[in-house]
Amino acid sequence: MSTLVWPPISPEELHKEEAATQRREIEWLLASLQDTLQSLKSGLNECAELLAPKEPGSTLVLSSLRSENLKGFITRVGTRIVKGDVQLRLPSLPPPKGHTSYKLSISSSPTAPTLVLEQLTTTRTLINACLDVVDATRWTGDATNADFISGQLRLLHDNIEEAKTALKGWTDNQHPWYNDPVDPAAFSPPLPSNVSFHLSISEAAVLLNVRTLESTYHNTGTNTPLSFSGTSAAQSYTGMSLRERLVGALGGQRQAFHDEAHEVFTFKGQEVRVRDKVRVESQDPSLLAAMAKLGASERNVALSRRALNIVMGKEDEDG
Repeated sequence: MSTLVWPPISPEELHKEEAATQRREIEWLLASLQDTLQSLKSGLNECAELLAPKEPGSTLVLSSLRSENLKGFITRVGTRIVKGDVQLRLPSLPPPKGHTSYKLSISSSPTAPTLVLEQLTTTRTLINACLDVVDATRWTGDATNADFISGQLRLLHDNIEEAKTALKGWTDNQHPWYNDPVDPAAFSPPLPSNVSFHLSISEAAVLLNVRTLESTYHNTGTNTPLSFSGTSAAQSYTGMSLRERLVGALGGQRQAFHDEAHEVFTFKGQEVRVRDKVRVESQDPSLLAAMAKLGASERNVALSRRALNIVMGKEDEDG
């Protein structure tokens, strides 16, 4: 098909017509983006609802794979863990006399410290920021200014992408377990000093890692269990099972059953090794739905940015 203009016009007139056509295309696209922004706001509001602190919350079952090392549940309300019981069966954490497992219970006392999932706090903050960007773009800015709308779409895309990344987990801003200890008083009775209880979000699932720890002494090159004070568990903890002590007495070496067995960490100002570690992941339907909606919103914004860049003649810019 021919692209010639008939009747022929001068190059100057052709340039004017091309500019006028581009202007009309931009005007049409900017007007249609208002509907896109309204749709994005609805999706973001749904995400905010999924993460809102609404009772009774989400109760998630915790169960270690192919073992009885960890069984229990936690209840999440918004960004907080408000209830939970975990039963542990670990060689380095013997249960109290008369029990078959060691129980960790999240305190229900109104004065107890709160267990907060910081990644969800970050996600909620970013979603609220996205809603503010949408409102500012629709009501307080110049809806006919392509450069303004382009900048707002870029900001919106960056915030949505960061919110989705927080739900996926393992971001640069996420604190490792040894730098993020929970307050022992968040549990009833308080969490033993040789136990690390670490909650995080990974791929929109709640991830729990429980570790038992022992001190590392540089002067001897040996490991000694962390001391306990004020609890009955402290007095019963020996740091080695009978089987491990027999293996050591016969000259054998203790086997490592987890990926951190030979590493040294600084935990609460003390260098420690991880004796036992159990990792449990529990899918959270609300978090999965929120991440899916954020992903859809991210794609919609990316398409809108690309369309606007093309019409503005900025095809080479990041979309």
